Amino acid sequence: MVVARGLQTPRLFQRGTVALRMRTRARLVIAGLTTSLLLSASLPASETSPRAQAAKAPVARYHVVKSYPHDSEAFTQGLIYLDGVLYEGTGLVGRSSIRKVRLENGEILQMRNIDPTIFGEGITEWGKTLVQLTWQSGVGFVYDRASFQQLKTFNYTGEGWGLTHDDKRLIMSDGTSILRFLDPATLRHIGRLPIRDGTAPVNGLNELEFVKGEILANVWMTDRIARISPRTGQVVEWIDLSGLMNPRNLPQGAVLNGIAYDAAGDRLFVTGKLWPRLFEIKILPPASGR
Repeated sequence: MVVARGLQTPRLFQRGTVALRMRTRARLVIAGLTTSLLLSASLPASETSPRAQAAKAPVARYHVVKSYPHDSEAFTQGLIYLDGVLYEGTGLVGRSSIRKVRLENGEILQMRNIDPTIFGEGITEWGKTLVQLTWQSGVGFVYDRASFQQLKTFNYTGEGWGLTHDDKRLIMSDGTSILRFLDPATLRHIGRLPIRDGTAPVNGLNELEFVKGEILANVWMTDRIARISPRTGQVVEWIDLSGLMNPRNLPQGAVLNGIAYDAAGDRLFVTGKLWPRLFEIKILPPASGR
């Protein structure tokens, strides 16, 4: 069923903001982070030893190829590009949805709002379906990709954040430094992969995309994307997207989050929660000496 828009009320937005603050506190408790560690989250996690410092992955730059309109009321949690259109999963209590969006002008072609008590999270496609996680509800949804009709639900422990897949498994993040693997047929947990930059765990893994044999992962509350080897769990490179949007022009919580890849056109797209723009970018090599 396709549901029309119209959930944007001050009360619901306030509930969503409270949920976002709860998420911040929850992640601090679960990950065991201190305030000082949070303040340093704009950089990949690292140890202080010379050996760990030397093992840090290089940092790549970017070039904006093109900019597109994006719904500034969409709290982007998941983003994919498929068959010429974007599919987007949005969050916040009372405002969570799945959408089919025209890239060129940001027009919402199709939308389904989910239960207003549930905080939606990442999405990915599998065959003719869309799979969506939720934050703290412990439930995921499977939809028919053409009609957005809900086909089934599934359960998991802990939180749901980002979702993507390789050719055999769904790959899920939960805000920690661990990625989980799910069987796409049963949607049961079948494995895990610790993610590290050198010897240091990378906490806050969020929205995911599988690109050319690697996992790309937003790191929550930072301007960085990690390029991760799915075989070793090592960060092979960071993509620093600082400067894409001026944070002074954005509301609270409007952080980088959303990666989509057009395999046919070899195009990489990124956006953020509540961002008014979506960007096609080209990754440039790290600057010399870094």
